[in-house]
Amino acid sequence: MRVTRLLIAVAAVGTAASLILTAAPAQAHAPEPRPAPSPEVLSTAVAAPFNLEVSGRRVLVADGGLNLVGSVKRDGSLAPVVASAPGTSGVAAAHGRIAYTTTVGGPPTGPITASGLTIVGPGGRTASADTLAYETAKNPDAGVHYGVTNPSACVRDAFEGIGLPVDYTGAIDSHAYSVAAYGHDWIVADAGANALLRVSRSGRISTVAVLPAQPATITAQAAAAFGLPDCVVGVTYAFESVPTDVEVGPDGQLYVTTLPGGPEDASLGARGSVYRVDPRSGLTKLVATGLLGATNLALSRGRIYVTEFFAGRVSVIRNGKVGEFLDLPGAVSIEAGPGGSLYAGTGLAGPPSVVRIDTAKGWRH
Repeated sequence: MRVTRLLIAVAAVGTAASLILTAAPAQAHAPEPRPAPSPEVLSTAVAAPFNLEVSGRRVLVADGGLNLVGSVKRDGSLAPVVASAPGTSGVAAAHGRIAYTTTVGGPPTGPITASGLTIVGPGGRTASADTLAYETAKNPDAGVHYGVTNPSACVRDAFEGIGLPVDYTGAIDSHAYSVAAYGHDWIVADAGANALLRVSRSGRISTVAVLPAQPATITAQAAAAFGLPDCVVGVTYAFESVPTDVEVGPDGQLYVTTLPGGPEDASLGARGSVYRVDPRSGLTKLVATGLLGATNLALSRGRIYVTEFFAGRVSVIRNGKVGEFLDLPGAVSIEAGPGGSLYAGTGLAGPPSVVRIDTAKGWRH
């Protein structure tokens, strides 16, 4: 099952696959002895704040519901920075430039027909990068195997019977979702290509890394519940990885949240992860897993904060351990601000908002 349109896919996760697959046990969340801080609401004028960017005194919002990039004003309204940008989902700012991602089309209405990054420079000069065209020409995960390795005829029939592809490699698909400034270039987390892409100031694209496939194993209990044959018990199905956010760490490494492909909710367990990627070699290392809908991350004071959309919270990762930080229903985006503050966006599962969180006024980890 290929899932590329974040949170459009969320609405469609109740598939037959969710009844027959289970993931490896999730990491336990550590107990949190101290109360969480109280978020300060800055704006309720948003609809789908998929990504935020804190740039100087401005809080920028990439709002896929309003199809714009906006700046949060003191009265809570949004001042449009980029208007009429259908499918907006990511935003970053650096060196007097703003970069934002857009994607047109996709489930449930049809295939994605356009996706890419637009860079707005001084004087309004723009450059664009067509990630769908790049994916069509290069297909970075073409060599990655998904599904079941060497399936028997029985296993093949079982999976095909519920509409899952059985044995395949990366297909053509692009959903430029998030973006981060990297020097004078930009790093795009492409949730369709399953890859991180580097985009130059002029719009030239290259591949940084492909995120690893995400395996899940069928249990005897699940197979019996669905009436599937014994031949599927113990079979591992490799789902596609879905990178949802990317940030550049103080160590120069890239930190990436991923959804695990296929059903993203709790039906397969908490399978979301955070990876560290070397931007020079493309080597990828798992930082932490056991996250329930890892849609965004922020780096602040040696900690990694992650929005867990399906858990309705922000969690914190320290030394590879995941701990609950703040209950925040509908949490979909998060960004680090000055002085250890955090900014988060909520929506699609409750009232949409942009909030500020002072981590010094309450500490749970």
